[in-house]
Amino acid sequence: MEDNRGNNLPDVVQTVVINAPIGKVWEKVSTAEGIAQWFMPNDFQAEVGHEFHLQSPFGPTPCKVTELDPPNSLAFTWDTEGWTVSFYLKELGDQTEFTLIHGGWKQPDELIGKANEKSSVIHGRMAGGWAAIVQERLKKAVEA
Repeated sequence: MEDNRGNNLPDVVQTVVINAPIGKVWEKVSTAEGIAQWFMPNDFQAEVGHEFHLQSPFGPTPCKVTELDPPNSLAFTWDTEGWTVSFYLKELGDQTEFTLIHGGWKQPDELIGKANEKSSVIHGRMAGGWAAIVQERLKKAVEA
């Protein structure tokens, strides 16, 4: 997890237990097709250093894979705001604990460029969005 110095906003963290083995969850979170099912269309490749784009509501968003440890974790930079997104998977028998951490937040009053909104506003929206994406959409995509 990130060490948020100063008055930066805290990381957004979402954890869910999915009724599927770790390999099935890994397939949904580490392939372009899998990620598109529960998050956004993309051209992701599971390779450290690979630059890809997520097709966000604001248009193509640049990303870069920074960490890859199959089937336990992967991380990437997201957008140009200094954000990082990390996925951590933990085997729990025939279930998998999945944790998403969205870090790299700025101070609450700093503007987020594309959205032209304060960081605190975007943080609140994304915290709610990640809850729905991880708790509902990812879980459904894997367990279907």
